[in-house]
Amino acid sequence: MKYLIVGLGNIGNEYDNTRHNIGFKVLDVFAKASNIFFETNRLGDLAKAKHRGRTIVLLKPNTFMNLSGKAVQYWMQAEKIPIDNVLIITDDLALPFGKIRLRGKGSDGGHNGLKSIIETVGTASFPRLRFGISDEFTKGRQIDYVLGKWTAKEEDLLGDRMSICVDAIKSFSFNPMNRVMSEFNTK
Repeated sequence: MKYLIVGLGNIGNEYDNTRHNIGFKVLDVFAKASNIFFETNRLGDLAKAKHRGRTIVLLKPNTFMNLSGKAVQYWMQAEKIPIDNVLIITDDLALPFGKIRLRGKGSDGGHNGLKSIIETVGTASFPRLRFGISDEFTKGRQIDYVLGKWTAKEEDLLGDRMSICVDAIKSFSFNPMNRVMSEFNTK
């Protein structure tokens, strides 16, 4: 069986290590832990890993956030991966920093990457892992906050949170979504 794990983010050095690129960061940590490397491919950077006999395809779209759906749809078709085996990793302002929330479906919640995916694949019924970046910004500064770099305190805490995300991805590739949610939504 194959699984497509999509980390949402924006390409370009100016977006490296920003809150909005948490999806890219999670996949980078997964790749490093699995000793695999990304290769630039059509519509994104791709890496493949094996876990307990399953193939995990990691995708970092290079379409910018608001066109992520194009890359997701292309790689779903190219790798013949059904929507139930796709996990989207994204940042979430509504969750406290580092809080992880897995869901089997849902709205875009105002997130342009999720909006693009929903519009392109034609459904909001796909698994997602939302990583809390908190909402500690002053009124009118949301874009600056989301596209801002992690604070030193956040950086110190990210390592542990990334490890949990990697474990959640592995669990997703082997367990029913309800089990993955009950195991990781409390961490």
